[in-house]
Amino acid sequence: MEFGVWAPTAQQVEVLVGTGDEVERHAMRRSGSPREGWWSAEVAGAGHGTRYAFSLDGGDARPDPRSGWQPEGVHAPSAVVEESRFSWTDQGWRGRDARGAVFYEMHVGTFTPEGTFAAATAKLDHLVDLGVDVVEVLPVSSWDGPWNWGYDGVAPYAVHHEYGGPEGFAAFVDACHAKGLAVALDCVYNHLGPSGNYLGEFGPYFTDKHDTPWGAAVNLDDTGSVEVRRWICDNALRWFRDFHVDALRLDAVHALVDDSPVHLLAQLADEVAALSAELGRPLSLVAESDLNDAKMVTPTAQGGFGMTAQWDDDVHHALHALLTGERQGYYADFGDPEVLKTTFEEAFFHAERFSAFRGEVWGRKVDRAAVPGTAFLGYLQTHDQVGNRAVGDRIGHLLSPARQAAGAALYLLGPFTPMVFMGEEWNASTKWQFFTSFPDPELGAAVSEGRRSEFGEHGWSADEVPDPQDPRTREASVLRWEETGEGEHARMLRWYRDLIALRRGREQFRDADLRAVRVDVRGNALVLHRGDHRVVVALGDGGDVDVDGDPVEVLCSFSDGPAPELLGEGVRLPSESVVVLRVA
Repeated sequence: MEFGVWAPTAQQVEVLVGTGDEVERHAMRRSGSPREGWWSAEVAGAGHGTRYAFSLDGGDARPDPRSGWQPEGVHAPSAVVEESRFSWTDQGWRGRDARGAVFYEMHVGTFTPEGTFAAATAKLDHLVDLGVDVVEVLPVSSWDGPWNWGYDGVAPYAVHHEYGGPEGFAAFVDACHAKGLAVALDCVYNHLGPSGNYLGEFGPYFTDKHDTPWGAAVNLDDTGSVEVRRWICDNALRWFRDFHVDALRLDAVHALVDDSPVHLLAQLADEVAALSAELGRPLSLVAESDLNDAKMVTPTAQGGFGMTAQWDDDVHHALHALLTGERQGYYADFGDPEVLKTTFEEAFFHAERFSAFRGEVWGRKVDRAAVPGTAFLGYLQTHDQVGNRAVGDRIGHLLSPARQAAGAALYLLGPFTPMVFMGEEWNASTKWQFFTSFPDPELGAAVSEGRRSEFGEHGWSADEVPDPQDPRTREASVLRWEETGEGEHARMLRWYRDLIALRRGREQFRDADLRAVRVDVRGNALVLHRGDHRVVVALGDGGDVDVDGDPVEVLCSFSDGPAPELLGEGVRLPSESVVVLRVA
C-alpha cells in the first residue's frame, strides 16, 4: 500500500513500518505539483492493522496527522484502517435531515458503565421508545488517556480505541440505522488538546495571525492554509462517506477565524452538498455558533455559510434563567418572561440588542420569512451547560420536577429543532462533571488546579469542585439506568415520551414557520401558540389563568390544586386533546 504525508518544510521523510525490533524504515519521495509538500512511499505487505509512523529529518517517530486509529494511544504509532472491512447492513437507509428531528446528545464514555459503542448499542431501544430521530455523539477523536469529554482530541481522523475504535464506531452507526436512528458526530476543528498534538512539526497547521481561547488559531487563511483546509474538509467527508454518518455538529465555529474570500464553512457546505448528491441521502452540518447571525444557516449561493442548522444558546438561557432564577454571567439579560417570548418568536434575543455579558450590541435579526425555526436547535441543557458548571449539576438538581417538565414542554413543542441531553428525559440523579485522564502527572495536576482556581474566583471552595483527574469524577457522571423504572424518574420519562409523541403526531408542533409562533405572557402564565394548539405553563403558585379560546394541548401546573380552578373557566377539561401534568 502507499503511505503519504504532508510535510512541506521537511528535507527528508521516512515512514517507519512495524513495531519494536521489526521496524522497517522506508525513504519517502517528495511529490511535485499539484501536491506540493506531500511525500509518499509504497510498502509491500502493509494492510489493516499495520503499525506505522513518520520521521521528519531524522527526528522521533510521530503518528500520522490523518491517522484513523491509535490503538496504543496518541503518542504511539498509527495503525492502518481499511474501511472496506466494515460490515454494513444499512443499504436501505435513506438518511434523515437534521431540521425538525429530535436530537439526543450522547457521551459514549458515560452513557453506560462500560463506556463503549457496544454497550451504547444495547441501549438504543430506549432512544427509539423515547422518540429520538438523531443520536448526536460527543467527539470520538483520540485523546491522551482513557477518559475525557472528547474536546481534548489530537487525532481528528482516529476513533478513540477505548470506545471500540473505528470498527466499533462503524458497527454502532450501522446498528442505529437498523433501528431508524440517524447519527450525528461532534467534530472539533477549532483547536486540539494539550497532549499528543504533533501537527506543528509537520507543517503550518496553526497561525499566529489570529488568536483563540486555546492559543494560536488553526491556519485557515495564512501560508499553507490550502492543505490545512483540505485536512479539515477531507475529515468531514470521511465521516459521511466511510462511516455512513448523517450529520456533523461543528464545535465553536466562531473560533474558526478565516479571512479568506471563501470561508472554510462555506467551502465545507458546498463539498458536503456535492457528496450528498453523490450518495443520494441528506447530509447535515450543525454549527455551534456564538455569533447570533442567521448568515450561518443561509445558503452559500445567497452569501451565507450554508449550515443546515445551528445551536441556539439564547433558547437555553431564556428557559434556564426563567425557571431557575439564576442571573449570573451570560444569564444577566435573561429571566424575564418577555425575554422568553422574544426568543421563541424571533429565534435570538440578542439580535441587534445590547448584551451585558459581552458589553456590546450583539447579533442580527432573523428574517423569519426566509429562515425556518427548525434551523435552530433548542434545548433545556447540553453537555456544556451542565459540565461547565462547577459541580456538574443538571437542571433537575436546580428545579422541582414540575419546573423541569414545564421547560421540557416549551422546547419540545416549540418552533425549534429540539435536543435532549442524555439522562435529562428521566431527570437523572447523576451529575455530569468535567473529567480528564491525562497520564502526564504534571499536565494532570495543572488541569486539576486550573479547574479549581477558575471556580474559586467565583466563590466556590476548591473542595467542592471535583478533581477532573480523579477517576471517581468520571464514575460519578455515568448514568444509572435502573432509575428509568423508579418513581419520579419513571414519571418524568413518561412525560418526555408523551411530549415527543405529541410533537410527532400534531402537524402544528412541527410547523417550521417562525411567523406562526406567538407567546403570550398572561399574569402568572406563559401561553405558547402553535397554530390552533397551545402549551400553557403556569409560573405561579395558583390563581386563575385566562386562556379562553382554542384547545389547550399541554398544561404544566406548579400547583397541586384542581386544574379547572387553576385555569379558570373556558378551558375544556377533561379532553383527549389535553395532557395534564401536575407535580406538587
